[in-house]
This record gives sequence, structure tokens and C-alpha cells, in this order.
Amino acid sequence: MMRVGFIGLGVMGSRMAKRLLEAGFNVTVYNRTTEKAVPLVNLGARQAATVAELAGEADIICTCLSMPDDVIEVYTGEGGVLSVARPGTICLDFTTVGPKTSRFVARRADEHGVAYLDAPVSGGPEGAEQGALTIMVGGAKEAWEQVRPLLRVLGKTVEYLGESGAGSAAKVINQYLVAVHSVAAAEAMVAGVAYGLDAGKLYRLLKESYGDSRMLRRHMEQFVLPRQFTPGGAVKYVHKDVRLANELMDDIGLGHRLGVQAEKAFAAAIAAGLADLDMAAVIQPLEQQVGVVVKETEWTK
Repeated sequence: MMRVGFIGLGVMGSRMAKRLLEAGFNVTVYNRTTEKAVPLVNLGARQAATVAELAGEADIICTCLSMPDDVIEVYTGEGGVLSVARPGTICLDFTTVGPKTSRFVARRADEHGVAYLDAPVSGGPEGAEQGALTIMVGGAKEAWEQVRPLLRVLGKTVEYLGESGAGSAAKVINQYLVAVHSVAAAEAMVAGVAYGLDAGKLYRLLKESYGDSRMLRRHMEQFVLPRQFTPGGAVKYVHKDVRLANELMDDIGLGHRLGVQAEKAFAAAIAAGLADLDMAAVIQPLEQQVGVVVKETEWTK
């Protein structure tokens, strides 16, 4: 059995590492906040004291981090993965970063004889728990072929898309839609309630009409209408993602369109102190702007 190292045990990473343990993989874990590793150690994982300790022993190294700078530091910084990983090691980065970051790290990995695959995921905590994630992979095809059994434990839809950066490009495009649809759904519901429509009736009609979307349903049913915003995906991360998507749009010549307005809306939510709440909280500054609250009514369900 291949030895797997997993770095980053947040909302997504902890659930993915647990899936690998349950599937019988030999897993070593590392997290800056060491307490987060305890539940996985109780399930049979070994806890490494440093990134370097983990990377020097693993055949496959998985990372699930927060920001592009975290990825660069963990892989290329002093005591990072590439300083100790053995030639032939395969790295799987599940973090949402832009394709430029993925290509940069892949080039550095190649200099060390290490394969680096960008493999961002979509599906949230529920998908991670159920092994039902969508995984978008870019990088060397030979390495992809070797890690397919591991990825099938984590994902229901696993797609190889091409060279380094391809997986990250697909993910930020997905996040562009997540951000734009989130803001559009928030604006629509706030506008309806401000006009005097019943939130429950309006939502019931929209979800059965062409205006329906997965983000409308997710946000309204799980977060907005019941007024609880414990995060699956936090506002600050969606802001980061749509910013990366807008950079990609600029690079290919599409320029400033809907994504820029979505980026501004998420920035406003961060400025309002909502950075760590679920992305659905992007609705709150809009509600405050017009003095309404979108909440459950007898007609919601």
C-alpha cells in the first residue's frame, strides 16, 4: 500500500483524509494547528511534527490549503515539500489556486524529479464526507494514472483535463459561476422581499422556474432562510476564488464583466465583518442596504 501524506486538515482536508483512512490507506497527517490531527490519529493516522518529516516518507503527498501563498510556501519554502521529497513522489494539490500558481509549483517540482498535479475539488464538506467530490486534474498524465485509485476514493466525478494548470483553470471557472450565481440569487431574494413579496412563496416559485440554480437552493435552504451561516465555504475563500477567476478572464481577453461585480459584493461582505461566515452571507449587506431580512415563512417548504 502506498504511503500517503496529507497536509492541511481544515473543513475539507480533514474529511478527505478520513476517507483515505477508511479505505485502508497508510496515512500520515500534518497541520499547523496540531489539535486538528487528533481525530484522525484516533482513526489510525500517524501525525508528523513537520512538513519535511511527512514529505520525506510519503509516496503520495496531498495538500488542501487556504490560499495560493500557502501552497507556494508549503511546497517551495524552507523545509517545504520539495526540499525533502524523494524523486518519483507524486504531489496532489487540492487547493483552489490560479493556474499560474499551479504551473509555477509544477515547474519547481519537476526540477526535483517530483510530479505535481493540480487537483482542486468541488462539492463541499458533504461531498468530501461521502466521497462524492468533483475533482479536476491537471499535470503529467503518467502521474494521474498512478493516483486514480486514490482519487476514486475521494471523488465521484474525476476528470483529467491536460497539462499543469488545467485543473486549476477549470476550478476557478466553476467558482466564477458560484460567486456570480450567489450574488444574483441574493439580489433577487432581497429585491422580492423589499418589494413586499413573501420570502417563502418567492423561493418556492423560483426553485420550480427557469431562475432556479444550485446556489439559490443551497443558500436559501441551508443558510439564508433559517438564518444560520456556519460555513461550508467561507466568504473570504469565495472572494479569493472569484478574484483568481477574474484574473483568468483578464488573461484571455474577456475583461471586466459580471465577475468583477461579484468580487465587489464579496469584498463588501468581508468589510462588513462576514469573512468567516458561509458564502451565503453575501446577502447580508444587501439586506441592510434596503432594510429587509430574507427569512423562513410558512410558505418556505
